[in-house]
Amino acid sequence: MNPADNGGAAARPVALFVLGVPRSGTSAVTRVLSLCGATLPAGLSGADPRNPRGYWEPRASLHLNNTILRRHGSAVFDPSLRLQEDGRFDDEQKAFCINKIGQFLATLPAAPLVLIKDLQITLLSGLWFEAARQAGFDIAVVNMVRPPQEVIASGSADFLTSPELGSALWLKFNLLAEKDTRDLPRVFVEYANLLEDWRREIKRISVALGLDLDSRDEDAIDEFLTPDLHRQRSTDPVTETFGTNWISSVYGALSAAARDEGLDQSQLDRIYAEYRAGEQGFRAVFENSVRLNKLNRFIRPSILKFRYEAVALAHRRRGTWA
Repeated sequence: MNPADNGGAAARPVALFVLGVPRSGTSAVTRVLSLCGATLPAGLSGADPRNPRGYWEPRASLHLNNTILRRHGSAVFDPSLRLQEDGRFDDEQKAFCINKIGQFLATLPAAPLVLIKDLQITLLSGLWFEAARQAGFDIAVVNMVRPPQEVIASGSADFLTSPELGSALWLKFNLLAEKDTRDLPRVFVEYANLLEDWRREIKRISVALGLDLDSRDEDAIDEFLTPDLHRQRSTDPVTETFGTNWISSVYGALSAAARDEGLDQSQLDRIYAEYRAGEQGFRAVFENSVRLNKLNRFIRPSILKFRYEAVALAHRRRGTWA
């Protein structure tokens, strides 16, 4: 169902969310969409050396989402699915978060198409989508796709993330962005395709989501989308960090969707379930290991030696203590 397809009722404004993993071209597509008639919030996060063309993310939402993640024991660099566990947000906590998000949404410009890009929303999309509905918005989603090798290399260069962490984050963000938008009008866009022919990709977005994106500043878009935006390029085979085919399979599925070739959701469901089971098991292992290592830091080898000798003496160094 397209957002504009509302049975003849008065048109509701559309909140167009841009989702995906950091370094996947979300900033680029957000700026292009804003130059095609979508309205950005005020108070944006500006350019810096990591992103010299700007992030196009509202500072207020960045602070809000960071606060929610932190309060619930997570962060943008958390590879776990702890926030997706049943009961992680009780009814009172959900209502509190939705109310806070609603307060932010109330500050958005009055426009038929409002554009929201904050990649932390990918981790909290259920809260944001519910808040948007309650605020009177229809919802549409652009899911960005980029080869894992390029995203991982970019994350390593800009944020010092290891290839292993980068691989896990690539999987987590992409799996959640796909899984949590299945019942919504959405479209997948490959970053390289956007850079190659932005007019074609904007047409795809417009048709898939039923949005009018014809109010274009084509000169500004051509000036913005220069080849140097594609700083990390790779045609190498995908490195399967976890001894599985998860990364190549997920990228293959999403890349096909970005070519309008359909999406094998059952395959993605299987990988999500396997990733979730694996990370829950290893998370329990690592949390227990960290706790014991912290405890062990306070027990010096000399103390352990004294204890062993004292116990041996108490047993008169006989039997198994001889």
